[in-house]
Amino acid sequence: MDEIALTAWTLGLALGVRHALEPDHLAAVSTLVADQRGSRAGLVLGALWGAGHTSGLLLLGGVLAVLQRGLPPGVGALLEACVGVMLCALGARALWGSLRHDGVGTVVEHRHGPHRHAHPAPGEHVHLGQWTLLRRPLLVGVVHGLAGSGALVALAIAGARSAGERLGFIAMFGLGSVAGMTVLSALAGAGLQRYTSSPRVSRWVAGVAGAVSLVLGSVWGSAAVWALVAG
Repeated sequence: MDEIALTAWTLGLALGVRHALEPDHLAAVSTLVADQRGSRAGLVLGALWGAGHTSGLLLLGGVLAVLQRGLPPGVGALLEACVGVMLCALGARALWGSLRHDGVGTVVEHRHGPHRHAHPAPGEHVHLGQWTLLRRPLLVGVVHGLAGSGALVALAIAGARSAGERLGFIAMFGLGSVAGMTVLSALAGAGLQRYTSSPRVSRWVAGVAGAVSLVLGSVWGSAAVWALVAG
C-alpha cells in the first residue's frame, strides 16, 4: 500500500466519524436510543445503524465507484426524500409512544425455541440462530447510507486512482461512521439511563426526540421534493 492510498483511506475514516454526527443521523438515532436506554443498548443500536449505513454505501456507492459513475440528481433527490419520510415516521412514532405509554412502548414477552425474553413492542427484532438482530436501526442505517452514497462516490472518484482505492475509501468511510455512531449512541444511552429513571422525564425525552425528528424530517423531505420537482 502506497502513501497516497493510505492517506486517502485515513481521510475516509475521519470523514466517516464526522459523517455520523450529521443532523439527520443524530435525529434518527436519538429516537431509537430513547426507546432503549443504557450504554449497552445504545452501543448495539449505534453499531447496527452503522452496519446498515455501511451496507447501503457499499451496495450502491461501491457499484458506482467501480463504474466511475455519479448518482443521477433525480435519484439522489428521491433517496433524500425517503430519508425525510423516514425521519417523520420515526418522530411520529416516538411522539405517539411518549403520549400513550412511558416512551418505550408496550413490553411483550415471547419465546424463541428454549429462550424466553421480553422487549418493547412486537416485531422489534429478528433472530438469526442464537443471535438477536434489531431490525429498525439496521434499516434506518441502510436508508441513510443509500441517500449519502452520491456525494461520497463523487469524493471517492475525485480523490482515488483506481477502483480498489475507491472501494477502500468507501469502506473506511463506513467504518468511521460505525465507530462514530457506536460511541455516540453508547454515551447517549448511558446518559438517558442515568437521568430518565422517572417515567415522566422518560416521556419528555422521547417526546422531544420525536418532535425534533419530525420537524427535521419535514424540512429535509420538503427540500428534497422541491429539488426533485425543480430538476
